This record gives sequence, C-alpha cells and structure tokens, in this order.
Amino acid sequence: MEKFDIIVIGGGHAGIEAALASARLGKKTMLCTLSISNIGKMPCNPSVGGPAKGIVVREIDALGGQMPITADETALQFKMLNSAKGPGVRALRVQSDKIAYSKRMQEVCLHQPNLTVLEGMAVKIIVSRETITGVELKDGTVIEAEIVILTTGTYMAGVNMISDEVKKGGPDLEETTEDLSASLRDIGLRTFRLKTGTPPRILTSSIDFSKTSYEPGTPGFLRFSETTKHILPFEKQVPCYMTYTTEETHKIIRENLHRSSMYSGVVKGVGPRYCPSIEDKLVRFADKPRHLLFLEPESLSMDTTYVQGFSTSLPRDVQEKMVRTLPGFENCVIKKYAYAIEYDAIDPIQMMPTFENKYIKNLFTAGQVNGTSGYEEAAGQGILAGINAVRKLDGKEPIVFKRDEAYIGVLVDDLTTKGTLEPYRLLTSRAEFRLLLRHDNAEERLIETGHEVGLISDERFDRYLEKADRLRQLEETLKNTNIVLDDPQVVDYLNSCGYMENAHMGVSAFDLVKRPKISSKGLMETQGMEYDEELCEKCDINIKYEGYINKARREADKLKAMEDIVLGVGFDYDQVDNLSLEGRQKLKQYKPATVGQASRISGVNPADIAVLSIAMKQMKGRTV
Repeated sequence: MEKFDIIVIGGGHAGIEAALASARLGKKTMLCTLSISNIGKMPCNPSVGGPAKGIVVREIDALGGQMPITADETALQFKMLNSAKGPGVRALRVQSDKIAYSKRMQEVCLHQPNLTVLEGMAVKIIVSRETITGVELKDGTVIEAEIVILTTGTYMAGVNMISDEVKKGGPDLEETTEDLSASLRDIGLRTFRLKTGTPPRILTSSIDFSKTSYEPGTPGFLRFSETTKHILPFEKQVPCYMTYTTEETHKIIRENLHRSSMYSGVVKGVGPRYCPSIEDKLVRFADKPRHLLFLEPESLSMDTTYVQGFSTSLPRDVQEKMVRTLPGFENCVIKKYAYAIEYDAIDPIQMMPTFENKYIKNLFTAGQVNGTSGYEEAAGQGILAGINAVRKLDGKEPIVFKRDEAYIGVLVDDLTTKGTLEPYRLLTSRAEFRLLLRHDNAEERLIETGHEVGLISDERFDRYLEKADRLRQLEETLKNTNIVLDDPQVVDYLNSCGYMENAHMGVSAFDLVKRPKISSKGLMETQGMEYDEELCEKCDINIKYEGYINKARREADKLKAMEDIVLGVGFDYDQVDNLSLEGRQKLKQYKPATVGQASRISGVNPADIAVLSIAMKQMKGRTV
C-alpha cells in the first residue's frame, strides 16, 4: 500500500494551492480529484480578484502561490477597481478565460514534482485515536497519509435545484458524495448546509450589445504576480458590458416567486448575503426600480456570456421570459440555465487558525468546505493549509497571520472566532486595518514569510530587496531635493496640478508630494530625473498617507500584546475564577488560540478578558 506525506482531497482552487505548496516544499503529495478536467474549474463567475479578493491574490503571490501567475497568463481583461478612491480599497480584477485557466492549472499540477494526481472519489476519512491515518476511496482503496487536507468545495452531498427539480450532484450535476460528510459526522464533526447559485449563460452572438454600456479594462501594465513580465496588450483585451433589469423583469419574477427553489421550501441551506439571487434581491430591496448586471465573456473558445448578478433558481420557462426583458437580450439564446446548489460544509469554529481541526489531529480543511465563498478566499486558505501541514510534519511553528498583516489573516480569524451561518465573503469593510493591507504592499508584507517558508526563491527575494532599496533611495532623494517654486518648469507642473505658486522660496520635494495630485514622478521630471512609474506610485502612497498609516499601525500595535498571549486548544477555563457564565461557555466552545482572539468572540465581555489576562500573568504565560 502506497503511503503519502499529505493527501489533498479536491482539485479546486484551495486544493491546487495546498497540493502545490506541499509538493514544492518537498513532501510526497497526492491530489485526489473526481476528474483531472475539474482541476482549476471555474463553475461560477469567470474572473479572479475584485474588492478585498484581489488583494488576497496578491498575498498568495507574495507567498509563492500559483493562482496569480495563472490569472495573469489567462486574463482577457485587466481592471483596477476603485482607482479614484483611497489605496486601502483599490483592487485588481481580471476577466478570465475559464477554459484556458483550468487547462493551465491542470498542466501545472500534472507536471509538478512530488505531486501525484489521482482520479477518484474519497468517501471516508480514516481516523485512529483522534488522529488521521488516511482516506478510503469509493472503490474500496485505502491510501495512508500523515496529513489529509480536505478541500471539497461544493461537492459534499451536493444537490442541484431548478425550481422544484432537484437532482443530486456537484456543480453542473457532476458526481457528488454523501458518504464523505457522513464520515466526518461519524468522527464527531459538525456540518451544516449552505447554498449558492449561478446565473444563466447566454449565447454571446445573440446579445445586442448596442443597448448595453461598454466596460473596458484599465490601460497600463497591471498584474497580480510580480513574476509576470507580459500581459495581453490593452488593445487586444476583451471588453465587458453592463445592463439593468427592468420593471417587466421584476414583474415576471414576482409573479413566479412561489416557483423559485428558495421560496418554495426546496432550499434548506443558507445562501450568500453578498451575492444573492435575483429573486432574493427583489424581496430584500423591494424599493429598487432596477438592478445592475455585468456581462462577462467566459472564454475565447466559447460563445457564451456570464450574466453576473442574475443568479436564480426559477424554472426554465420563467428564465426564458425574464432574460428577454433585459435591454439587449430581446432575442437572446440561453446556452445554460441558471441553477442553485446546496452542499455540506464544516462548521469553521472547529478549526484552528492554522487550518488544522481542533478535534482530529492532522486533518486540515480549506476553501468552501470551511463555509467560505469565492475562488480567491479558497486559494488563500489552500496555500496556508499546505504550508502549515508541511511545517507540522517538519516540527516547525505554523504560519498564522494577524488581522493587520493580511486579508487571509482577517478571513481565518473571522471564521475561527465568529464562525459563519452563511457563505462567508471577504469585504474591505471586514478589515479594520485595510490601509495597512493594500494591493501595492502585499509583497512588502508577506514575501519574507514566503521566502522563509521556502516557496519564494532566493532570486525573487533578492529582486524584492533591490526594489525596496530603490524605494528608500527615492524617498531620501525627495527629502534632499530642494524645489525652487518659481522655476518655470516647476510652475508649469504645479499649475497643471491646480496650484498657483508665486513664492521665490524653495520647498523639499518630499513636502510637495504630500499635496493632492502632485506625484513624485511628475515633480522629479521637472528636475531632469526619471523614475519608474510603479516605484513612484508606491512612494506617493507612503508619503501622502503617512499619517493615516502610522495611526493604523499604532492601533494594531495595541492589539498585538493580547495576540501574543497564547491560550491553546487545551486551556482549562474552569480553572479561571470570575469569568462570566456566558463568557466561560463561549470560551470553552470556541477554544480561542490567543487572548486577542478571545476578545473578538461575541459574548466574551471586556471584564472576562481582564480576568483572563490576569490569570495568564499569574501563570506567567504558560500554555496548557
């Protein structure tokens, strides 16, 4: 019987990153997937990135992951969102060629040393003395492993629904298993039902785009991965479009609400709050006369358009009617009907911030099985689960990011501190330190960890250090450069930025860059100095937002003291006097990793934290 160091179950976005991280770090790894053609599949929207999510992809790149590289390679359009707003909410989003993306991920996995890809269905987690020993496949084969990483996405006990038409299956009615989640419950884990859905796919050639709004990408060299040297030229990028629902659309939906899977009682699971079905939007936002829809190309090899924002589980005949009420869709052809999907997920409160289960040793989970939604959230979990699984085998300390260090840290802290009752989605509003967690500084924040772990090469790390040194030199040059305000070139530049200067004095370039609209690149060009645009943009953010960044850093430092007080899964709260009844119950239920995490649990009040901190000091920080 062949034995592996690590088995990853599921070839979705979480499974890919977990398996590649494990294999690239030298562990004998197996990726178990229902079908090789499912690896890297995009069953929902054909895109990568977006608000908060795009920054996660940048973080994955800084850690040495694959998603950002493949996203850049297979992008049809690059767009920087919120570019007119502050740097804390800017994020890159690419429109992906879903077929090319999946094929590329399959190639990467199949050619990765130390990684065996096996087609098969895992139906049972094998446990001995509360420790993972392996998995059993549908054909009875037992495969042993030191660690199992579960990344099953929406394939556990999946059910597809179109109105009252209910069929067992994962995405697109692919094979699903009820045995795997049953085996998890057999070993004492809690599962719960979640629901998500997809919109119809329309024959692109049947849409009249002249009745919709043109949505181009953003010019310039944009990318997720710092290793990307070439992207699809802007003039060759594929546009997206926008349209809106109409009153007639709403009328048809309202008349048929009783036929929706969601409102007829067919759906048992909880759907995503931030990506609701169109019928749910009409119920929740009854005052809205119309709803925005994005029209996204799925692939150069497919003549189909994804109607983002039009997810539904209404019957086919109703879908035919409602789609044709959209401007530009009067004569459209539906290539694939919308459907809802319900599936089993694991209550994430049972997971430690390392992604290892609190109750079953060496069982790690990542992705939608943890109650999240989105490819990016899944991939971010996957790479850290893979890294921490390897580090556990090597006897090293796990990698756990704090809320001020990474969006991935915000995600896992939310899941393990608060849990979720619905598909969890990352939002910039979830990050209290989002000015510290920017698109532009992801490498600065995390590449040292990626290098220390072993997924970032010495060559790439040295390039980063050189870039960081150039940034420091530019900031020093700005501080030491005296700008004469009545210099004709300076006057012209300042006028173009909206400033009328009459003074004959000199001002440091650093102080001038603090002003809105003035850039270090434009200013230094008046002095005959040329600098890289990307380097200057980074420098401008550091200078213009210095006060806000420093304030956020001080707030984060205040929390760090509590985050450094480790409690541990086995901490005995019954030995701590004066805890409130609810606080003690919640602490015993959630088993927080640190006092900081305990402070964010609903029902644990400030007095409980004070009592706990005193108790830990008396124990001299000793973990139990």
